[in-house]
Amino acid sequence: MKKEVTHQHNNLFEQIRQTDENGHEFWSARDLSKVLEYAEFRNFKPVIDKAKESCKNSGQSIENHFVGFHEMVKIGSGAERGFDDGVKLSRYACYLIVQNADPSKEVVALGQTYFAVQTRLQEIRQMDAYNNLSTEDEKRLFLRNEMAKHNIQLAAAAKDAGVIEPVDYAIFQNHGYMGLYGGLDAKAIHQRKGLKKSQQILDHMGSTELAANLFRATQTEEKLKRENIQGKQNANKTHYEVGKKVRKTIAELGGTMPENLPVADSIKKLEKNTEPKPLNPEKEE
Repeated sequence: MKKEVTHQHNNLFEQIRQTDENGHEFWSARDLSKVLEYAEFRNFKPVIDKAKESCKNSGQSIENHFVGFHEMVKIGSGAERGFDDGVKLSRYACYLIVQNADPSKEVVALGQTYFAVQTRLQEIRQMDAYNNLSTEDEKRLFLRNEMAKHNIQLAAAAKDAGVIEPVDYAIFQNHGYMGLYGGLDAKAIHQRKGLKKSQQILDHMGSTELAANLFRATQTEEKLKRENIQGKQNANKTHYEVGKKVRKTIAELGGTMPENLPVADSIKKLEKNTEPKPLNPEKEE
């Protein structure tokens, strides 16, 4: 029953999505407020203001994600009424709004997962470098490099939260893995995948598994910063909860759990094969 309710809400988020005359998607803030169970739009406006502040703090332009417009709304019997306080929201704006909405509402929690996943997928789709890739090997290399970059940023965010010593960071990373892999820590994942202790888990992931871990890393980094998480235990809990949410989303989409995905050949081999070879003057034509 709960899974059915989740799908109904996710479909509802999509149903209220609109497209403007230029083919750009947007959500009406008034429509979103109703889905998020705010009886009065005036009670929803402070949430929009908080989301705008989050947008500004993240270095994004508010004008690109929150656009005011004159909105016509049906008020019954087919009649319409105009409102000058309408707001067109981008997908990213919706993501920020659900992060600042009432967390006690189940639909808000579902919206947080939905828009977080969809926003990240949109970001990946918009990466020209990724869209030009055609093979699994190319996608693996791209996502592995992204993972390396975001792991550095995640480590910095964890350090700001109080995860200082290497042993503490290893524990922090394990909590993320345990959330995503159904309780398995790094050692257990090695055993499950048949990897040696010296082999890095990330180097033997396919593109699907790498994408799930990239999402775990980016969302944890953002949550640590956004909520100013402090203390090792709180940071560990945050990483675990984010990993668990990503796992839940995979389940809802009918995907394969990461611990059950096949082990890929070492990405180090791919890196060697893609390194440019020096020209041999004697063989040039």
